[in-house]
Amino acid sequence: MKPLARRGGRRHSFLFFRLLLLATLAAAASRASADEPAADARLTYADTSSPKATLESFIDACNEINRRIRKEKYIDRSSNKHGPLARCVLECLDDSDLPGFSRRYGAIETAICLKEILDRVEIPDDVPDLDDIQAAGGPEKNSWYQAPGTRIVIARVEEGPRRHEYLFSAGTVARARSEYDDIKTLPYRNDGPETSPGLYDWFVSAPGGRTMGVVVERLPSPLRVQWYGLAGWKWVGGVGVCLLGVATIVLLYWMHSGRSRRFREEGRLLRYWMTIGLLVAAVCVPLLVRHIVIKYIAIRGAHLYAIIFGCDLVALLTLLPLIMGAYTRAAETIVASPNINPHGLDAQFTRIISRFLAMITIVIVFLEGGHYLGFPITTLLASAGVGGLAMALAAQDTLKNAFGTIMLMADKPFRVGDRIVFGKYDGMVEEIGLRSTRVRLLNGHQATIPNDKLAGSDIENVGRRPYIRRVADVRIPLDTPPDKLDAAIQVVREAVEDHLGQEAAFPPRVSFNEFNQDSFNIRMIYWFHPPNYWDFLAMCEEVNMKIYRGFEAAGIIFSQPVRIVDERPQETSAARGDSGEPDRDGTDSTDGERKF
Repeated sequence: MKPLARRGGRRHSFLFFRLLLLATLAAAASRASADEPAADARLTYADTSSPKATLESFIDACNEINRRIRKEKYIDRSSNKHGPLARCVLECLDDSDLPGFSRRYGAIETAICLKEILDRVEIPDDVPDLDDIQAAGGPEKNSWYQAPGTRIVIARVEEGPRRHEYLFSAGTVARARSEYDDIKTLPYRNDGPETSPGLYDWFVSAPGGRTMGVVVERLPSPLRVQWYGLAGWKWVGGVGVCLLGVATIVLLYWMHSGRSRRFREEGRLLRYWMTIGLLVAAVCVPLLVRHIVIKYIAIRGAHLYAIIFGCDLVALLTLLPLIMGAYTRAAETIVASPNINPHGLDAQFTRIISRFLAMITIVIVFLEGGHYLGFPITTLLASAGVGGLAMALAAQDTLKNAFGTIMLMADKPFRVGDRIVFGKYDGMVEEIGLRSTRVRLLNGHQATIPNDKLAGSDIENVGRRPYIRRVADVRIPLDTPPDKLDAAIQVVREAVEDHLGQEAAFPPRVSFNEFNQDSFNIRMIYWFHPPNYWDFLAMCEEVNMKIYRGFEAAGIIFSQPVRIVDERPQETSAARGDSGEPDRDGTDSTDGERKF
């Protein structure tokens, strides 16, 4: 009992320390949150009821952000300190014309550029407020305000979710960066609202968090110097993360290529499905690179837009193989069901339909992704239309083969494993593809035939025959007596009666059916079941040997073909004046023989 008591005491002590640790962490977290200053309620949401209210909300929020980042050396939009202030700034902008991929971060840079511009120009006191607008005839007659000496316009929004709010216009937002580049050499003003000198320079070089801020402060000074608009350490970090991301994607695709092919060929469906995780990881890699660049390295400006665009484009491109892979695995799962022959036309039709649906999904995703990346949907549709027309003209044969495949799928004249005969080809069907069908010929060669030719050809499906029929003639000389002729017919009948592979519905037939020029003709017809060719040949050999032994026993001889040999001296074709054509009597002038 004592060891059990000791173990119980240790368990209770461990539980006590765990509870104490959790309580300590909770207290620290609550104390940290209590230490965080709450945002001014006036700066939590922007007042956009008039040009003056919008301008004041924007300037006050920017100044408050500037004070905090000067003190704390970083900015984090997700924190309680900086999030409400950043939201107040962005609520003053009409960012509807910014591309979706850069809207979140492009608006921040735009806001800072606007603040830098406003810090260098005089701001008059007569910016209209709500009372001034009402006194001047209402908002309909005072729908916009332009700051003197600038192209900054605060306009009333007439439609959309922010209808009737006064915001920095979409045109102002679009040209803010270029206008800042034009006036950034001007000095800051000395009167009017508070200014925030160096805000943009700090924005493009600041770290993305408190921890990174401490690390950056300890870096050598050359790494903190700006090169082409970015601090040196940001160049090193950004390029390194991007190269690592590219290498990771290449590695993931290499791993997926080998494993997925092997598992699919081996029929290991579960593991084949598991390999799609490598494609999912490849999609996540550019998103992770994007997050690290934004959150921790905090690259800003045009460099950020280039990286975001590149990461989103790579994510979109890696999403396309993921879609195709998912549809392919779904098709293989359906084909693996016991109700479908994996080598039949139904299986091939399932695979083709899955590819068709995958292509439709890929086109939709590509159009939506292109629109998100800033390409107008009309341009994408027009490009898709022109590209589709060009592809249709350039791929007429491919389209004909695709329609031929659909016809083959509908008619189902053969399936994988069938032996077919068409034209000059005779062989086993190995694969039915979207463009062509592969046939293994009887001589071992592989023939690839376009499906449109197959769909328009007469196809003889040997593999679906229920039996093999043999029609053979036995010839005996014309000088054979009648009794021996009767004996010959009886020998042939006995040879084929009750033969191997005979069914009651298909009895053998033997008859004296013809007088030839040099023989009596006895025809035998019989059917062999099932249609196994090698067993059929063995049975034919057995029948032939029975007939031969029967004829030998009865003293019956087989008819020999008669040949007439011309023993006259040979003449050349030139001497006779002919060209090697047969003579009128049927003798071939080139060899001097005629077969009867």
